[in-house]
Amino acid sequence: MTPIRAKSPLVLLQAFDEARFGASRTLNLRAHLPSATQAVTRVESWLREQQVARAGDVLIITGRGNNSPGGISVVRAAVSKRLTVLRRQGVVRTVREHSPGAFAVSLAPISALVDAAPRSGRASERAPTPDPALLAGISPTGRTALRALAVRSLEELGAGALAERLVVDEMVRLFGRLSASVRDAADPDAALCAAVDAALDEMDAR
Repeated sequence: MTPIRAKSPLVLLQAFDEARFGASRTLNLRAHLPSATQAVTRVESWLREQQVARAGDVLIITGRGNNSPGGISVVRAAVSKRLTVLRRQGVVRTVREHSPGAFAVSLAPISALVDAAPRSGRASERAPTPDPALLAGISPTGRTALRALAVRSLEELGAGALAERLVVDEMVRLFGRLSASVRDAADPDAALCAAVDAALDEMDAR
């Protein structure tokens, strides 16, 4: 009779991860061996997409860096730093070390991204500030959705009568907050509408 071998802790952890996160909510950077710069770009783009999709909790696998100089993963360090920035920008809610080679990330609601105030710190952390003329490139459906969110945002701030200039300025601000999360989507306009719908739903639930 062949003895039954106990599964290793690593195999069990992988099984639990698959059950909790699944393939759609797991980003495995080890599979592609990116540079630190490539990893950071991929992580930010993927997290923003997951936030719009309201994925909740996600897993980022960076690897331990056992084969890196000094045994320190440059990719892991770069990703950790970017996660801190994304938390300040309203993309990430919490980050914890899931294992020595992975981060468990809880995404912030899309309304947190909308509410996050622009910062005056380093230029790399500032939200983009698009020119109002860029709004002309948005479809009528997208502009209508963005206007609805702008009006709702201003109303939550206690604004009185809303002048058209004020609404347009808020639309520009919101587009600046959301554009980074939708620009890499297959259909950016549809992604913008989805992000706006998510934000409005979350505001209704407050």
